Amino acid sequence: MTSAPEAVAGARKNLAGLLVLPATLFVAVALIGPLTILFRYSLNKFVPGQFMVDALVVENYVKFFTDAYYLNVLARTVRVAVICTLACLVMGFPLAYVLARTQSRFKNLMVIAVVLPLFVGNAVRAAGWMTAFGSRGALNAPLMGMGLIDQPLEIMFTETAVLIGIVAVNLPFMVLSLQSVIEGIPRNVEEAAFSLGAGPGAMFRRVLWPLALPGVLAGTILTFILAMNAYATPVLLGGPKFQMMGPLVYGQFAQQNNWPFGGAISFILMTATILLTALAHLIVQGRYRANRPLA
Repeated sequence: MTSAPEAVAGARKNLAGLLVLPATLFVAVALIGPLTILFRYSLNKFVPGQFMVDALVVENYVKFFTDAYYLNVLARTVRVAVICTLACLVMGFPLAYVLARTQSRFKNLMVIAVVLPLFVGNAVRAAGWMTAFGSRGALNAPLMGMGLIDQPLEIMFTETAVLIGIVAVNLPFMVLSLQSVIEGIPRNVEEAAFSLGAGPGAMFRRVLWPLALPGVLAGTILTFILAMNAYATPVLLGGPKFQMMGPLVYGQFAQQNNWPFGGAISFILMTATILLTALAHLIVQGRYRANRPLA
């Protein structure tokens, strides 16, 4: 016989399931539906002048993996995403730690300062970097005026400019992900490590880092996915010769009007992102279980 508390708990679980159901159905229909259609398009044939011919072929995927140009674009995209993710982690962890541990009355303002760039679109921020990286921009003009350089630094339309732009876009996501986890780590755990003779480096390596790995995982996954699918920043800061997967997909749909090949590239990008994200998740989770401090 079920007791009253158990019945109440069961009713609450059922109510929670019913409340989640509309959003789940909406996400399933709005996400899985278009992806299914896009995958079907990727198996069609592209015939110039006829737009798309119904078929069930894999020639679009074969075309991608047998052409060195497209493989280089995929490799470049993965490289840029990995570098940007590592840069966000290295720069974001100290800032997240300061935000999580500070007792200043200005903490809310500091958090707002981190979040504020998210209110500006990626294209606007990329345009701002263009004014800074130009031959007579905010970076080159003062350096040339002071006589430190004779020729403008060639930053625009390079991988360096794209890396800087993507890191600037993704850094707040990393900081916020890490801050929420570090705030949940008791401060007395760090104090106990110091009282047992551990230095700052040992405390970070053996206590703080293992406990913060869930936040590291969340932040790296989020920033990696955003970097893999970046569009506005590579287009504006990288120029037409610097191709990444996002602009390549857009070019096939909007410029080449090759929807089957564009659909295939989209699924290759999505699959690569999911596989690399799952691999990172397994690695971080394994290290978290191996290095988790005993309570």
